[in-house]
Amino acid sequence: MGTRRFLVLNGPNLNLLGEREPEVYGSVTLEEVEARCRRWGEERGVELRFAQSNHEGVLLDRLQEARRDCAGGVFNPGAYTHTSVALRDCVAALRIPVVEVHLSNTHAREPFRRRSLLAPVAAGRVEGFGAAGYLLALEGLLGILRERGL
Repeated sequence: MGTRRFLVLNGPNLNLLGEREPEVYGSVTLEEVEARCRRWGEERGVELRFAQSNHEGVLLDRLQEARRDCAGGVFNPGAYTHTSVALRDCVAALRIPVVEVHLSNTHAREPFRRRSLLAPVAAGRVEGFGAAGYLLALEGLLGILRERGL
């Protein structure tokens, strides 16, 4: 299958994983999530590029850059899930599949978290599995690309 490259992108406050509301988001740090994802990638010959930002414009830049040299992406937009038309439009404009991922089950939380602006334009969505959701999202993305013959 050759080497592939995926973007794993994280939005606001995800740099605080492991200390921010562990009862909701778990005790795994973002660095630990990245390490688990790296192992997954090494086992499958997939190169992973990681980025995190608390700034919407930086997230837009990373997504737009990925369209040039990544086969797909896994994106946890954090709170921007519910508010960012700009991120929704960016994902819709990309020619690569993007899988939306969330640590918590957003439908079991506050009503405002139940609406995702990205879900209608994402290739898939994984939520509620904690840090394991990133690996599920990566597997799903790999499956989407295989189905497309890429």
